[in-house]
Amino acid sequence: MERLETKQIDHMIDDIQRLKESRNAVILAHNYQIGEIQDIADFTGDSLKLSQEAAETEAEVIIFCGVNFMAETAAILSPEKTVLVPDPEAGCSLADTISIDQLKAWKNKYTNAVVVSYINTTAEIKAESDYCCTSTNALKVINAIPSDKEILFLPDIFLGTYLQTITGRKLQLWPGECHVHAGILPSVVNNLRDQHPDAEFLVHPECGCLTPSMYYLANGNISSKNAHILSTEGMIRRAKESCADRFIIATEVGILHRMKQDNPCKTFLPVNPDAVCEYMKRTTLDTVYKSLQEMIYPVTIPKNISIKAKRAIDKMIELA
Repeated sequence: MERLETKQIDHMIDDIQRLKESRNAVILAHNYQIGEIQDIADFTGDSLKLSQEAAETEAEVIIFCGVNFMAETAAILSPEKTVLVPDPEAGCSLADTISIDQLKAWKNKYTNAVVVSYINTTAEIKAESDYCCTSTNALKVINAIPSDKEILFLPDIFLGTYLQTITGRKLQLWPGECHVHAGILPSVVNNLRDQHPDAEFLVHPECGCLTPSMYYLANGNISSKNAHILSTEGMIRRAKESCADRFIIATEVGILHRMKQDNPCKTFLPVNPDAVCEYMKRTTLDTVYKSLQEMIYPVTIPKNISIKAKRAIDKMIELA
């Protein structure tokens, strides 16, 4: 979509608000969305938290401004609501690293193993899993599984390797990665931290995609001094509460929008200014408006898959 003028933006925002009210809809925006989308959202945050918040509302329609697996999770947790995704091509490079056939073949190879899938997976993958996890609660999930049980962990190899490092437990790891976060390398992080030794280092550990920096912190390639492994919401809270005035941010740059809004006198330095998820940026004011106007791109999940996927999510939530 071509860049809209200010008057056009204001007019479209008014139209979206009008449609939202008439549809009894709620708008969710992940922290990696463009600023204009975050600004019109009723809730902004991490993907699982957004789905949980939407489930508690009286809204009949959920507009999920994120990527497809996030909208699927909202549909699983709110089966009575209509969940719309503004752009059906908003995929996830991490979720796409494993197919249902690949998972089933992997399970057939390790017939007695427990399957733990990161939240960045499709509903089909979740349905074939014993547990879901976020990177924040992954350690709890792993520790809840008997030590004599083999574990298949998927799809993020960086989170899996990190968990192996801190637990000392051997996991069978799927070789998946987020194309955005895989480019955040220890040499770049260390160089920026050397330039700004008093800055806090905030590393994103949760939804959207997982940064390899967790792994590099665990094995010592990145210093843990003044480093905080936090979800996107945790990063935003830390930026508000900390006395530091300078922060180095290792995640997708969309999060800088809220950080700068909430802390205009503080400085935020992205490790990689080009860490942009093109799938997240597919959602625009225009696509949100069209989705609400035409009620297009509903998320539909077969009931048997939704029930099984919810079971894996619920088991995670019980532990968390």
